[in-house]
Amino acid sequence: MLWLLIALLVFIFQAATILLLEFRNPYKTVAWLFILFCCPLIGFVVYYFVAQDYKARKKVRTQGSRLFQEIRPLIWSQASLVKRAGDMHSKDFQHQERLFNLLSHLSESPITSCNKSRVLTDGEDTFGAMLAAMDKAEDHLHIQFYIFRDDDIGNRFKDIMVRKAKAGVKVRLICDGFGSYRLGRRRGFIQELKEAGVEFHFFLPPLLAMIDRRINYRNHRKIIVVDGTKGFVGGLNVGDDYLGKYQKMGYWRDTHLEIEGDAVYFLQNVFLSDWQLASGERLSDPALFPEHQCESDEQVQIVSSGPDQDWNAIQEMCFGAITVAKKRIWITSPYFIPDQGIYEGLKTAAVSGVDVRIIIPLKADSRLVHLASLSYIEDLLLAGVKFYQYQKGFIHAKVMIVDDLMASVGTANMDMRSFFCNFELTAAMFEQSAIDRLVKDFKDDMRQSHQIVTEEFQARPFRHKLAEVLCRMLSPLL
Repeated sequence: MLWLLIALLVFIFQAATILLLEFRNPYKTVAWLFILFCCPLIGFVVYYFVAQDYKARKKVRTQGSRLFQEIRPLIWSQASLVKRAGDMHSKDFQHQERLFNLLSHLSESPITSCNKSRVLTDGEDTFGAMLAAMDKAEDHLHIQFYIFRDDDIGNRFKDIMVRKAKAGVKVRLICDGFGSYRLGRRRGFIQELKEAGVEFHFFLPPLLAMIDRRINYRNHRKIIVVDGTKGFVGGLNVGDDYLGKYQKMGYWRDTHLEIEGDAVYFLQNVFLSDWQLASGERLSDPALFPEHQCESDEQVQIVSSGPDQDWNAIQEMCFGAITVAKKRIWITSPYFIPDQGIYEGLKTAAVSGVDVRIIIPLKADSRLVHLASLSYIEDLLLAGVKFYQYQKGFIHAKVMIVDDLMASVGTANMDMRSFFCNFELTAAMFEQSAIDRLVKDFKDDMRQSHQIVTEEFQARPFRHKLAEVLCRMLSPLL
């Protein structure tokens, strides 16, 4: 009996600790208590190492802020900034003072008005554009990916980095320590890069992150900056699977963005901030922000968010855009685990007559996440949201289109991990031509998808519903 009493007291202590530390987030609290209930001791150990509140570390937040304050005067003097809603090209957006104010205050990156963008669909187009741009680098080459594989396409990237570094170009590479953990085993791959002069760092290697209790916070950003004048951001990592070469997933559908102009300064700023966190080196050389020759006038905003920032900028951007939508909200996301605000916003929009459509994969690269995603669908279907499951292969694009106001392409999934845990990045575009291109791609994807019928979905087996409910309880942590 004594050992039962001791076990009960230990369990109560563990539960009380979680309740005390996670009181601001009831959904996260429920998820951790569920884990604790299933695995009393192991669950608490996992909680201790995984659930550290990274935002509480003021030192981490101030590092990036100090760097930005150093380079801000230079960027502000060179970039053409949109300072009021009336200066937006879109006539509809000119009347969206609240949304404009929200976007202007969420991030250290304002809306810029001297840009040229190109939407890239799928791996062939994207990798071709990336490699061609990298091959033209003359001063510096900054590359950052969540996943970087030692395979055919990974070696093509490596070969260019090695060649450019030997030619005197400053090449810096960041890979996430968790997403690219297999690369850490490829000593020859990394050694070849370093011997050529490429500066390489893992972002929070797993062992260090575990010791420092930051294993739950991953850098999911994908960035390339070439000579400070051309940049890339989007959903693709570096690996042959993103070219559809893995039979399990088949054709890989993704969306990336190539940008020239003012917005590249802010892509560069995000990379330099991450470089400082990964390497400890602060880079603020004005040569990293050269004057560009872009003459196009597209309006673009780079929005970053992560545990090193005070605001959940991407989540708040999505929520703000959803609440002002009048005609349509079209979303593509490989994982759909919305927080309560986004969930209620989509439901309310659909009930009020907004055309809400969401494309998700039919195939799953993560069974647990896929089941959690399905648990959110039924209530939204009943509210009028249309769901489509992509059938051609695996869809990994992260796209949102709201009316003709704006569209976004980036690294953030429509899930709580991207919104509240990961280091993420997205490009918000306001030019009609860019929005039209993404609308075209969305319609093409719909034609490759099966629309979920409410009655059929409700008739799925009970065991599937039970699995979805259990996975949903863990959704704040997935």
